[in-house]
Amino acid sequence: MQDVSKLDQAALNLLDHALGYMYAAALRGVAQLGVADQLAAGPRTPAELAAATGTQTAFLHRTLKLLATRGVFREDEDGRFHLTPEADALRSDAPSSLRPAVIMLTENNFWQSATEFPATMREGKPAFEQLFGKSFFDYMVNSEDAAVFHQGMASYASAGNPFIAQSYEFPAGSTVVDVGGGHGGFLLTVLRENPGVRGVLFDSDYVVAGHCLDELGADDRWELAPGDFFAEVPSGGDFYVLKYILHDWSDEECVSILRNCRRAMTPGSRVLVVDSVIPPGNEPHTGKLLDMFMMLVVTGRERSEEEFASLFAKADLRLSRVIPTGSPVSIVEGVAG
Repeated sequence: MQDVSKLDQAALNLLDHALGYMYAAALRGVAQLGVADQLAAGPRTPAELAAATGTQTAFLHRTLKLLATRGVFREDEDGRFHLTPEADALRSDAPSSLRPAVIMLTENNFWQSATEFPATMREGKPAFEQLFGKSFFDYMVNSEDAAVFHQGMASYASAGNPFIAQSYEFPAGSTVVDVGGGHGGFLLTVLRENPGVRGVLFDSDYVVAGHCLDELGADDRWELAPGDFFAEVPSGGDFYVLKYILHDWSDEECVSILRNCRRAMTPGSRVLVVDSVIPPGNEPHTGKLLDMFMMLVVTGRERSEEEFASLFAKADLRLSRVIPTGSPVSIVEGVAG
């Protein structure tokens, strides 16, 4: 005879999963309203927060109570709300603030794409492209959403930069080429951590124009190299970093990028792919969640170690090791095949 209580609980769990998007929606709301900024000086009541953010007390209170169940904010016995480590990262002035990343990841074009999961699975194409008539990256070139995307990606990437930079040894005198390096947040971290290292920031011209490397002041250890990694990458580097790049592209496109890196390498050079490495089994992993995002938005995917090894082999590279970083991504190191 079936255990009815277990069946009922399974059904209730399923309903919780179906309502899970409410957490993301609530998180977006408080990020846009700057609620965390209002708690930087200490805990406040819902009424005080509502007055400061121009919201209705009861509605804000209900939203904060939901987020507190996930550890984002904490309500005390007196009904005041406190910052938690997660909520603190929503402050606009927090070191490595994730507020822009939260706003970017919950933009309307991504919500719309998520509603089209069946179409994506049927057609084998990103829902984003079917909805908006062009690829995600073509859309972003001239979109008014581009600033939100680039700010959000810089924020998203910055959270893991110290973990990644400290997980790999860059010898003094070496040159790090950050391929598709965006505004240079990771390269900035590497150069700060390694005073004897030089860096090259390589990305589209309109992207590198917004670089942050001048935060190093008079330091002249870096240079900008605008270009297209599907055409070529700068030669002569010791380390070619592809951080959050390969997961954007199909296997064929990844092999093209890797081959260009291989052509640019000198003896002893290495390719460092920084992406999630999907483990086997049924355990939760951030990479599995991110893989769904990739499937809906771009032609890429998150990959297993074996899949990275296959990509490397097709580009005359050999996967030499996978280095955990203490963050959701790993460093997949490739050497000449």
